[in-house]
Amino acid sequence: MIRFLITCLLLTLSIPAIAGQTFSAQSTSVQSTVVISDGTSCMGYDKSRKQTVHDALTEAKRMASEQAATHIKSQTLIKDAEVQSDLIYAFAKATVTIIKEMNKHWDTEPGMGECYFIRIQAEVKPEPKVMQKVSRVTTMDDPSKPLTVQLWTDKPRYHRGEHVHIYLRGNKPFYARLIYHDAAGQQIQLLPNPYRKNNYFQGGASYAIPATGKDRFDLEVSPPFGNEKITLYASTAPSGDLSLQQAGSVYQVTTTAKNIAVRTRGITLIAAPLQTGGKPAPVLNELSEFSEISVELRTEK
Repeated sequence: MIRFLITCLLLTLSIPAIAGQTFSAQSTSVQSTVVISDGTSCMGYDKSRKQTVHDALTEAKRMASEQAATHIKSQTLIKDAEVQSDLIYAFAKATVTIIKEMNKHWDTEPGMGECYFIRIQAEVKPEPKVMQKVSRVTTMDDPSKPLTVQLWTDKPRYHRGEHVHIYLRGNKPFYARLIYHDAAGQQIQLLPNPYRKNNYFQGGASYAIPATGKDRFDLEVSPPFGNEKITLYASTAPSGDLSLQQAGSVYQVTTTAKNIAVRTRGITLIAAPLQTGGKPAPVLNELSEFSEISVELRTEK
């Protein structure tokens, strides 16, 4: 694993050349969009309450997919007809996962009978192979693409006492959360941390963690040793909160490993208020682009 080593002076470490140098194996970036959407369905004379709830949820998920597709297509300035077609197809085949149900209730509508309203926060994940194809015909730093991030370290293998240098880059401004998964199965939040709260980065530039001359900490290798992993969760809006416990100079993540990604995707979005009578007002176009990527490394004595 690695531990924080607090420096008395500002760091003076030299950072290797960044452009084009990826020393450790990294996985493909997983792209998605997190949105707030509404769904409504009325019973009428031919539907049960259970079917009405199902139909409202289905509509909310469909609206989430359409909102995400509209946003991505509006941001993509490339006029290539094939790219536009690929984007449409990718979102037509998107997977919609509900992060949380924000509001749900029954109400009576004149002439419609009992109606069910639901508002959800959902992650829309377009078909990944098609999105990879779109990425190949555009440049990495193109800000009109969906949020895309890169993550790497200065080398793939470290020994006790060595310092780990992490690098990250995005094609547009983003908020970053870095989680370290050590050989013992613990999760440590590297960023934000007690010594660096700022986790906002500009697009089109590479950043080092720790930052030379700015951060007052190092990331030093210590037991346990073995195969370990760093995961970057990036989003264009602040990410959701995790359960953290300060353990000395670090934040230990007490959120279970399987829930970290879900809780992180619970980004801070502000939904439109409810109208009089409890019916959800039309949702403003609150959404956030999301990208996740991991890099593996090995630590030894």
